[in-house]
Amino acid sequence: MGKRLLLMALVVFIGCKGTSQEEKKETKQETAYKVTKTDAEWRAELTDMQYYVLRKEATENAFSSDLLKNKQKGTYVCAGCGTPVFRSEYKFDSGTGWPSFDREIEGNVAFDVDYKIGVARTEEHCAVCGGHLGHVFNDGPRATTGKRHCINGVALNFIPDGKK
Repeated sequence: MGKRLLLMALVVFIGCKGTSQEEKKETKQETAYKVTKTDAEWRAELTDMQYYVLRKEATENAFSSDLLKNKQKGTYVCAGCGTPVFRSEYKFDSGTGWPSFDREIEGNVAFDVDYKIGVARTEEHCAVCGGHLGHVFNDGPRATTGKRHCINGVALNFIPDGKK
């Protein structure tokens, strides 16, 4: 009886091994972006933290971004390639510690599924260079889209209105 139970547990354990993360990485590597650079080029152009977040899909510490409290009008662009990804009028204070927006600039942000914490999350990245921006959740302002784009501030640069 004990051997059968052990065998059943082993079969269940082996059967639960997921490959979704491995498949996602293969898919992402096959995506052709308009802006492509070697790893060495990205490392040379980005700060260590920008590289870690944009290219290695990390997350900056909560409340560490200078952009968190930014109230100026303007455009948030990808720190990797300069593509406009969010507008200031869609920014709101979510209280989470990361800059949050209720919508993206359509066509400039791409989405994928991320299982890094064991559950499916909607990852978002720059549609032009593939840089990791953050994740989208369904707990945003109900009066608008209901979405919360929780974005790493280090993945963004801010351009005030009237400046190029």
